[in-house]
Amino acid sequence: MEELNKILVYVFIGNTIYQYCWFALILLIGVVFKKMFSKFSSKLLYKLFKKYSSDIQIEKFLEYLHKPTALFILLVFIYVAVSQLNYPESWKLAPDSVFGLKMIVEKLFLTLVISSMLWICIRIVDVFGFILLKRAEKTITKSDNHILPFMIEILKIVVIIIGVFVILGTVFNLNVGSLIAGLGIGGLAVALAAKETLENLIGSFTIFLDKPFTVGDLVKVGDAMGTIEKIGFRSTRLRTLEQSCITVPNKKMVDAELYNLSLMTKQKVKFKLSLRYDTKAEQINIVLEKIRLLLENHPLCCKDYVVRFSNLGTNAIEITIMYFVDTPDYYKYMQVREEINFSIIEIINLQKVAFAYNSTSVYIEK
Repeated sequence: MEELNKILVYVFIGNTIYQYCWFALILLIGVVFKKMFSKFSSKLLYKLFKKYSSDIQIEKFLEYLHKPTALFILLVFIYVAVSQLNYPESWKLAPDSVFGLKMIVEKLFLTLVISSMLWICIRIVDVFGFILLKRAEKTITKSDNHILPFMIEILKIVVIIIGVFVILGTVFNLNVGSLIAGLGIGGLAVALAAKETLENLIGSFTIFLDKPFTVGDLVKVGDAMGTIEKIGFRSTRLRTLEQSCITVPNKKMVDAELYNLSLMTKQKVKFKLSLRYDTKAEQINIVLEKIRLLLENHPLCCKDYVVRFSNLGTNAIEITIMYFVDTPDYYKYMQVREEINFSIIEIINLQKVAFAYNSTSVYIEK
């Protein structure tokens, strides 16, 4: 027993073996049990949030909060473990209040602790947003699906800004009030340097207020056409019909002509049918009647259609066809258009009429 006591009180680099044992034990407990403590604390928060929404599952909650809470708990154990040790007097280190190794280690560790707490706050905002989005999916209107992601992003930015000011004030002992006043003066220079970014930010607020479209709408802006997937601060993300992803700046979404195809009650189809000049008048009349009958009897074609022998073109007899498909669904509209096109080809073939194409006929006079 005396031998063990001698070993424990043996001083090595300014600390006894006894202190090193406590340091290792506390650190080991932190590493081994951080996952358990993280799950326990996450479950406590889960019980708090569960009363607001029954849709959120514990697995999803742990997915959001496990890593940040585990980091925070590990840092707490590291702090308790390190507090068991002392800096060797032989190093002659400067005190905490003077710049040196002690001050650097202390401020670095405090920054990590505050950053881990900030990470937890951001993940709580994500959980809160996830709950609200789940509840928004049950409502009839789509406007809340558009507003909520936008508001969640704003809230996360506010949390990050507050966290940065807390770190500057607590760790680096800066006067936050004076710093905010200084930022007000420098804000003008930043605004001029980030003119395009601010224009996109203002565009996002315009989209938020005017609501020309919502998430899930099919829109066409300029040459881009697709379904709205996400509306962010700087840009809007579209999923095209080819399933590629296009990111359009919000300024362009506001300034350019934008067609919200999801708001269309019916969609227009207009094209010209060109027949050869050797087509007889009787055949043309039959073709016209057959196409009118086709449009009249189709369940998704509106009755205000136009099928007329419109022009004697340079190379062909031209028939103008215009009709409306009674559906806002773009894919259904394309399906109806395809069905009618096949039926028109069948009508032309049955009447033994040929389509015209650009050509030049040369006649040799005797």
